[in-house]
Amino acid sequence: MSQPPTSLQIQNGTSSALGSPYINGPVQNISTSSQVPVSQGYNSQLTGPYPHLIPAKTALNPVSGQPNYGGSHMVSTLSNCQRPGQTLNRAPMASNPVTASFHSGPVPRMSPPPSQHPAATPMPSGSFLPGANPPPPLNWQYNYPSPGPQTNHCPHASSQPILSGNTDLITNHQRVSSGDPSLQNSYLKSGSAPPSVNPPLPTTFQPGTPLGPPPVAGPPPVRALTPQKSSHSTVPQPSFNSAINQEGGAPHTNNESMVTNNTYDEIEGGGFLATPQFTNKNPKMARSVGYSYPSLPPGYQNTTPPGTTGMPSSSLNYPSGPLAFSQTSLGANHLTASMRGLSLHPEGLRVINLLQERNMLPATPLQPPVPNLHEDIQKLNCNPELFRCTLTSIPQTQALLNKAKLPLGLLLHPFKDLAQLPVVTSSTIVRCHSCRTYINPFVSFLDQRRWKCNLCYRVNDVPEEFMYNPLTRVYGEPHRRPEVQNATIEFMAPSEYMLRPPQPPVYLFVFDVSHNAIETGYLDSVCQSLLDNLDLLPGNTRTKIGFITFDSTIHFYSLQEGLSQPQMLIVSDIEDVFIPMPENLLVNLNESKELVQDLLKSLPQMFTKTLETQSALGPALQAAFKLMSPTGGRMSVFQTQLPNLGVGALKPREEPNQRSSAKEIHLTPSTDFYKKLALDCSGQQVAVDLFLLSGQYSDLASLGCISRYSAGSVYYYPSYHHQHNPVQVQKLQKELHRYLTRKIGFEAVMRIRCTKGLSIHTFHGNFFVRSTDLLSLPNVNPDAGYAVQMSVEDNLIDTQLVSFQSALLYTSSKGERRIRVHTLCLPVVSTLNEVFLGADVQAISGLLANMAVDRCVTASLGDARDALVNAVIDSLSAYRSLVLSNQQPGLMVPFSLRLFPLFVLALLKQKSFQTGTNVRLDERIFAMCQVKNQPLVYLMLTTHPSLYRVDNLSDEGALNINDKTIPQPPILQLSVEKLSRDGAFLLDAGSVMMLWVGKNCGQNFLSHVLGVQSYVSIPQTMTELPELDTPESARTVAFISWLREQRPFFPILYIIRDESPVRANFLQHMVEDRSESALSYYEFLLHIQQQVNK
Repeated sequence: MSQPPTSLQIQNGTSSALGSPYINGPVQNISTSSQVPVSQGYNSQLTGPYPHLIPAKTALNPVSGQPNYGGSHMVSTLSNCQRPGQTLNRAPMASNPVTASFHSGPVPRMSPPPSQHPAATPMPSGSFLPGANPPPPLNWQYNYPSPGPQTNHCPHASSQPILSGNTDLITNHQRVSSGDPSLQNSYLKSGSAPPSVNPPLPTTFQPGTPLGPPPVAGPPPVRALTPQKSSHSTVPQPSFNSAINQEGGAPHTNNESMVTNNTYDEIEGGGFLATPQFTNKNPKMARSVGYSYPSLPPGYQNTTPPGTTGMPSSSLNYPSGPLAFSQTSLGANHLTASMRGLSLHPEGLRVINLLQERNMLPATPLQPPVPNLHEDIQKLNCNPELFRCTLTSIPQTQALLNKAKLPLGLLLHPFKDLAQLPVVTSSTIVRCHSCRTYINPFVSFLDQRRWKCNLCYRVNDVPEEFMYNPLTRVYGEPHRRPEVQNATIEFMAPSEYMLRPPQPPVYLFVFDVSHNAIETGYLDSVCQSLLDNLDLLPGNTRTKIGFITFDSTIHFYSLQEGLSQPQMLIVSDIEDVFIPMPENLLVNLNESKELVQDLLKSLPQMFTKTLETQSALGPALQAAFKLMSPTGGRMSVFQTQLPNLGVGALKPREEPNQRSSAKEIHLTPSTDFYKKLALDCSGQQVAVDLFLLSGQYSDLASLGCISRYSAGSVYYYPSYHHQHNPVQVQKLQKELHRYLTRKIGFEAVMRIRCTKGLSIHTFHGNFFVRSTDLLSLPNVNPDAGYAVQMSVEDNLIDTQLVSFQSALLYTSSKGERRIRVHTLCLPVVSTLNEVFLGADVQAISGLLANMAVDRCVTASLGDARDALVNAVIDSLSAYRSLVLSNQQPGLMVPFSLRLFPLFVLALLKQKSFQTGTNVRLDERIFAMCQVKNQPLVYLMLTTHPSLYRVDNLSDEGALNINDKTIPQPPILQLSVEKLSRDGAFLLDAGSVMMLWVGKNCGQNFLSHVLGVQSYVSIPQTMTELPELDTPESARTVAFISWLREQRPFFPILYIIRDESPVRANFLQHMVEDRSESALSYYEFLLHIQQQVNK
């Protein structure tokens, strides 16, 4: 079998050997970010808890390196962001440029690429290595950085490396794939630490223990560690995190924020970030978590705020409350015997010929595979909606993983809204002294006084306080504590996890008020939504709010208490922006609420007669950053056109006749201004959310950088107009309500750890990577997802189980410092067949989509499409040649991958990756932003929509939720073959829904559901179902409402007749039919078979 030319290499998003930039997602400027000396960035060695107070010219410690930028992340350097006549309060970085080389195993280092532009760099389709042209890899595996010597511009701030789950940082180079590649220089050598933002704190984390280095005792003799591998002791790094609520904030509520954004590497101590906990399926045990014991040293509270939308119930058993289990049945050293004899469901052993059994789509939503674990362990495992691995059976060796040609990675939804979340308040947070892992259900208790870490295998003492369990009021049962009974848990962080008082919730709104903006009418909707939700903004008595508007000048609004009405202050010098009266522009919401309401009522009328057509977005963002940098917070920016004045001005780049070209489309930023400003924002704990409401090309590839690298989000409303496009008005209002009232976490950081022998090397999402494995999240929200790619660095031959732990340290909107921890446990397998049996096809497809976005930016759209196809060919070829004993004709696939070709075909037809002239450039970029930032469940719904027949809904098999009956019609294949002219079919594509009504649809549905007398009387622009007093109407409306309630965005509903203009859009979602962009499903299967059987 010949090796296909393209496959998604794990090297997705890494830099070439000579510093070709790694690009995070679709928005990255190659030309400016690759070869410029690092003269700007975040001073991670600031000397006090408030870095914004440091003079702009403060020199950095000469040995400190620049920070890493999140995103699909590689090393590259940024040019100085300082503009003439302006100082942005940023300390200069060391000037030596960073060039990191990445190569995996046999792939040689490459000579300098001929061009810094990714599209100009020849790249084999089989490599995800931007800017390099290595020979086609022998496996679908991502290329891992080689353990060879690296140019390492890291500060030697500590003699102990900061490790996160991997003990050997020389080989564990992180590529971050969703924030930004540039400045990803923290490839720590043993003996170096990432730059700290504040003076290092003592390394001990246990309150009451003397300060000093962490214990150096080695792990138990169960497994010898090499010197490099045993350097798990991590120096806690200071973060600009807040202290616990200084004002006695109430316990966690629905409005509470759940994120922290500081470089708290020394505070979090190299530990993993927390993960959310699942709803408890054990009612008997659940009640005990809901009580607090104020008289006892540690208190346990259950945060189930009334009215919180809970996580949809899962058919799998992933409890979240404390569950009783015998101590001896848990832990890696007790599992060998208990795991013997386990076998996967017999269905999983089936081999399927897809050419004969094409219709493998289940009629109910696809469930993630259940890991092949003992039931005592699996019942404690993390909910897959929060933490999910592409392979639920981890291969023993990298060689075995290479043979499978499947990507190994994690998909996280760490801050998801949870119906039930155990919260622990204790002066002692028990963590491994070596790798800083939080104690979790998968550690082993050697006896009552000692526990063994499930990540680095070190034996730790059980603190005296941990011996008492207030839930059972029994002493001597540490294994029954909530921390050891819940894979998702939240800790109230003690003062050791803070470097400054918690920041107040700060919300700044920046509005485009040019003529184009006023013409759309968006300001009325946004101001009305703000008025309606002002009292629901997450926060407390310290909440601050402010407003800026701009056209060719910048307008500030003084809302000082005591004024009779808001005062507008105009700054016309956009070349050197300054803040007039800074103390009155961000005001306490409670104290100035009436002025804020007056301003929101008058703003829409203030600019109705403006003739100003220019847009100085860049200077307005600079002003907003200066205003917010002393505190941090959330900046919400509303823009309606291409910025055309001042710094950050952009020029039109879209050429409609070149939309179909796979190489010439502009997916990279045209300027690095927005990226560098985003990094400034991240350094001061400011996240920027961009709302783009534009009918014209606005260069989202450039503008989106402001959100990507500051851990913000992008919202896109094409052709928004209050009269011509009223459905967009409804969508904006619904999504603004969610945006303004959902939980939020401030000044957050997240770290992911994994068992010794595994390493994480690439991140995807919106963030900035502050050190090798520490993600900086100025804001964290419950609707954001992240992904990481991994490799097997050391053989796991002596290991039966591996664990992954994420820890998210954040400040809630109530001013509390919290740590949310999620821990996932998976088995290790030694045969290729077991690896395939445990494959999670949805997680694999989601990770490949993230990698393909990076490939689009670093190489070309065509390369990304080829790599997606080759991912299927490679893995199925490996299965055919290495697993199947008898070679049969047809396309033979394991049951676990029966939908793999279908999902990849759906990706090829998704807006991010489809070819053809019908996708506008901003729409494509927005789709790529969604791939990078959406949790897996929403990404999959957007990629492969659900199709239901709804003209015959019944109560059979229906759900009963809050006394409402929700029908559950079967899911149909996405093909016109499944449509019939005598029915009505609902297509749920995530952000949009379409109800197609056939010409011969029954009169019962027309009159009882649509409220019309005949087919021809269905309005062409119908976008709502009437609520009629009929059982048919009640069922249909209940079903559509139920679908809408399960997601954080609002899908518009279009009712479509055969001759409707939207019909073509509906047919485009028929993934299994031939389209302009790709083959039909059957043709695609034939193509795959031809390649596999070569």
